[in-house]
Amino acid sequence: MTRSALGVLVAAAVLVAGFPSTTVAATEIQFWHAMTGVLDERVNEITAKFNASQSDYVVKAVNKGSYPETLNAAIAAYRAKQPPHVVQVFEVGTQTMLSSGAVYPVHQLMSDHKFAIDWNDLIGPVKSYYSTGGQLASMAFNSSTPILYYNKDHFKKAGLPDKAPSTWDEVEAMAKKLQAAGVKCPFGSAWPSWVLVENMHAYHDQPFADRSNGFDGLATTLKINGPFGVKMMELLARGAKEGWFTYGGRVNKGEALMTAGECGIFTTSSAYIGNLTRAAEGKFTWGTGFLPRLAGFPQGNSIIGGATLWVMKGAKPGEYKGVAQFFKYLAATENQAWWAGVTGYLPLTNSATKALEASGHYAKNPHQKTAVSQMNSGKTTPNSQGIRLGNFNSVRDAIEEQMENIFSGNKTAKQGLDDAVVKGNEILKEFAALYK
Repeated sequence: MTRSALGVLVAAAVLVAGFPSTTVAATEIQFWHAMTGVLDERVNEITAKFNASQSDYVVKAVNKGSYPETLNAAIAAYRAKQPPHVVQVFEVGTQTMLSSGAVYPVHQLMSDHKFAIDWNDLIGPVKSYYSTGGQLASMAFNSSTPILYYNKDHFKKAGLPDKAPSTWDEVEAMAKKLQAAGVKCPFGSAWPSWVLVENMHAYHDQPFADRSNGFDGLATTLKINGPFGVKMMELLARGAKEGWFTYGGRVNKGEALMTAGECGIFTTSSAYIGNLTRAAEGKFTWGTGFLPRLAGFPQGNSIIGGATLWVMKGAKPGEYKGVAQFFKYLAATENQAWWAGVTGYLPLTNSATKALEASGHYAKNPHQKTAVSQMNSGKTTPNSQGIRLGNFNSVRDAIEEQMENIFSGNKTAKQGLDDAVVKGNEILKEFAALYK
């Protein structure tokens, strides 16, 4: 090759190198979550829609197991300096995340990247629970609250009216009739601590822990062994002894009884609607109602469960713009309404609620409106704004261990709750000592 020919080739190479490629790879955003089954499909669907809406970023949704497993995996990854950009954390992990030092607050993220979201459009219970100093710490995503379900076929068999019980006296009376009619599980519940202790305290405006349930500082003392807590556990212990209350296990295990058509009355998350709709089709009919109230106590409100999306520190600065863009997409009214409609979770914004109403969605799916109506009819107080405890999952385990002792007759309601308080306080004080 001549020197002049070589020079032409070198010049051509330099010229080509000087121009950027027209096919720049999209930046990947890691999104770890705990959704399974139908909900996992919905997460994949909404991330795919976002990915198709632009070409700069690709959100990769990765299931990391249960809620506790996902939280633990994210914290371990952060310590190893390989965190995901976004992690879904259940409400029980809120104080743990706030105290971790591993979080890029969502309000700061959106402000830094100049993406405006109308935070005032968020429904009150969600905004207040996940905010600190009036600023949102995590991105609202999937929120639920417990409601009551009933099997209409069993009610008909027992000669009961097609109407959900509204008080615990009615639950007991109806459950006894269901029992007499041969129903295997007259009354049951999933998520025992969340529904029957945490939410019942909030629903009746009773304190669960000191410092306004942890909102005014790290709580160190449980309050669940007062007159209300004892009365509630005595009712359930009596039901277990007499056979009209069936204990179905921790977390959501009890739902298997309702799904199988064995329960007449059941309390669990409003997010169970999707699974029950699919499971009961062609087998039995069912209805929903508000959580039952215990006479003699004031009106509070049910509290939210589910999870939010937390942004982890430690990623490359340029990648956070993609996270902000993804959150802006999730916050759009049409996407909020779609997500609530296909999952059964609460619509998280007032505009999404109006959109679902206007589209006729609630007229076609009245069960999905029960949770919204229940929360809107409640009263938000320091006792009903939610519960924010350090190492809350361990506290919940301590409570459920004693609930099992109470339901099996091994301990009285008062003794079991007293023991739960002793163990729970130890857990809370250990956490407070680490993060004070």
